[in-house]
Amino acid sequence: MENEKNAIKPRKRVGKGSLVQRFYKQRYLMMMSLPFIIWCFIFSYLPIFGWIMAFQDFKLKRSLSESFFTAEWVGLQHFRELFQDERFYYALRNTLGMSILGITIGFVIPIVFAIMINELRNGFFKKTVQTISYLPHFISWVIAAGMISQMLAANGPVNDLLLSLGILESRVPFLGIGEMFWGIITVSDIWKEVGWNAIVFLAAITSVDSALYEAAEVDGAGRFRRIWHITLPSISNVIIVILIMNIGWLVNVGFERQMLLGSDQIRKWMEVLDIYVLRFGIGMGRYSYGTAIGIFRSSVSIILLYVANRLAKRSSGGGII
Repeated sequence: MENEKNAIKPRKRVGKGSLVQRFYKQRYLMMMSLPFIIWCFIFSYLPIFGWIMAFQDFKLKRSLSESFFTAEWVGLQHFRELFQDERFYYALRNTLGMSILGITIGFVIPIVFAIMINELRNGFFKKTVQTISYLPHFISWVIAAGMISQMLAANGPVNDLLLSLGILESRVPFLGIGEMFWGIITVSDIWKEVGWNAIVFLAAITSVDSALYEAAEVDGAGRFRRIWHITLPSISNVIIVILIMNIGWLVNVGFERQMLLGSDQIRKWMEVLDIYVLRFGIGMGRYSYGTAIGIFRSSVSIILLYVANRLAKRSSGGGII
């Protein structure tokens, strides 16, 4: 009887005391993470206060505080100017175009590459391929852009190869053709980052239980069936989380590649939102206008992140939160 009473005795609820105890047990981890929390607050949350400038006619004067607190309020004037500017829509088109290409192509290739690396049986060859694929990530875009420009120049090796194969009849200045610029940026980014981006997927694949592969092999499943029915479903949560994060950065494609590989000749195809901010916002002293563009990008990113996360939860039950 005494054992039965102990068996049905309700468990104690986790209260505030136990929460404090858990914090105390992990106090060293909390102290280690504190600098990163402070860094995130200073550089990610504190600057949000500056969004007020988007609703002011901000002019930089003798001191920043004087400029900020004495600026004239203009409401949504800068947002109206933004959506009436034709150049903004060119920049938005280029940003979305390059980002969508990067997600559809540049996101799939690292997954395929990670699976191919995992399927290699020769350990030395596997490590060699991994090392070679990682190296471009550590090259700055300044050096990488110089190499790409030399490769794609009219008298470069790519033209020489295509002419020798009979694919081209005359030399083509690839970087001078606007319609080809998005593809060049996408391929360049894949070449530089495919090995680095595959690390997360490789780590996820190595955590898959090897007994599943052994059981599938005993049942007669070939390599491709094991990949399709075991590997991909096992890393699907990782794929979904990274995909959602990439969608959240859809309008934040960066500007280094575009500025280094682009030119005035193809400005309508290479100018993205970051370059637009630099040219027509900060570059012209229109800080309020540049802030309005930043608010637009942040708002779009939050909406895309929320929608992608909701769709992921409904379709597969996975997501970020």
